Amino acid sequence: MTNQLKKEGKFNYLELGEGTPIIVLHGLMGGLSNFDGVTQFFPPKGYKVLIPELPIYKMSLLKTNVKNFAKYVSEFIDHKGFKDVILLGNSLGGHIGLLCAKLYPEKIKALVITGSSGLYESAMGESYPKRGDYDYIQKKAENVFYDPKVATKEIVDEVYATVNDRNKLIRTLAIAKSAIRHNMSKDLPHMSTPTCIIWGEDDNVTPPEVAKEFHDLLPDSDLFWIAKCGHAAMMEHPETFNELLFAWLQERNF
Repeated sequence: MTNQLKKEGKFNYLELGEGTPIIVLHGLMGGLSNFDGVTQFFPPKGYKVLIPELPIYKMSLLKTNVKNFAKYVSEFIDHKGFKDVILLGNSLGGHIGLLCAKLYPEKIKALVITGSSGLYESAMGESYPKRGDYDYIQKKAENVFYDPKVATKEIVDEVYATVNDRNKLIRTLAIAKSAIRHNMSKDLPHMSTPTCIIWGEDDNVTPPEVAKEFHDLLPDSDLFWIAKCGHAAMMEHPETFNELLFAWLQERNF
């Protein structure tokens, strides 16, 4: 995917299709390729899919927090000249999307969250850095999915490399702390952005109760479940994920 990235100023991003913009926000350990299903499905249906590379390991340590990533997304929306967009976020990306909807509601037409942090304390991986222990990292990666086989060697290698890179590890922990501090339970009841919540029934990272709480607290939300599915529904069950999301977008006229 990297060869298709556009580079404009401080933004590196993937862009496919024409039409209503869907901006995809990846998670902390999530590569852009996690959304291959989304990038293949939605452009032929009249959507422009954009995935900016979030500067997770590039911001100064003092600025490495959820609020500054939300600001970065807002600046990206302005850079592209969009008036109102659909945000789709997984894990930390969902949290960033929620904060964007709170801080810049006029720019966000709709929000889609899956396995999102923002409510649940250990969503960011409590006992994180056992550096150098490959088996431990592999178990952690497999725990993200219902089917451990989805955690390919490539995925495990990438996580392993991240936690063994001191710069990335320090920033990973800074973001995790920021995400825990930035609990949104008091904000959500005041946020009227239409929100589609798609959740794995077997999510070990952000358990199903978290999805129910998002649904209860957000005034205009719909909740959909995917069976035999962990923390990254768009990777584990891309077809079901895309069908649920597309039906919701059609029903809401987005």
